[in-house]
Amino acid sequence: MSHDDSALPAVAHDAAAHRFTLAVDGHQAVLDYLRRDDAMVITHTGVPDAIGGRGIAALLTRAALAHARASGLKVVPECSYAVAFMRRHGEYADLLG
Repeated sequence: MSHDDSALPAVAHDAAAHRFTLAVDGHQAVLDYLRRDDAMVITHTGVPDAIGGRGIAALLTRAALAHARASGLKVVPECSYAVAFMRRHGEYADLLG
C-alpha cells in the first residue's frame, strides 16, 4: 500500500505539550510522549477514523523518531502502534532505549 505524503501538511511539534500533531480535513491526529531522563517515551498515537488509512500515524511516528535521533534521545515505545512500527522498521532499532 502506498501513500502520497505530499498531499498532507507537515507534522507540527509542540515541545511544551510533548506532542506531535497533524491536522487533516478538520481532524487532528496526535502522538503524545513523555521525557524520561535521556529518553522519549511514546505513550499514545491517535488518528481519528475519519482520516484513517492514509499513513498518518506512520508520519507522526517518523517525525517523533527523527526528533529523538536529532536530539540524541533513546526511544521507549509504550503505545501499541509505536511498538509495532519500530518492530517493522529496523532502521530505527538504534533508538530503542
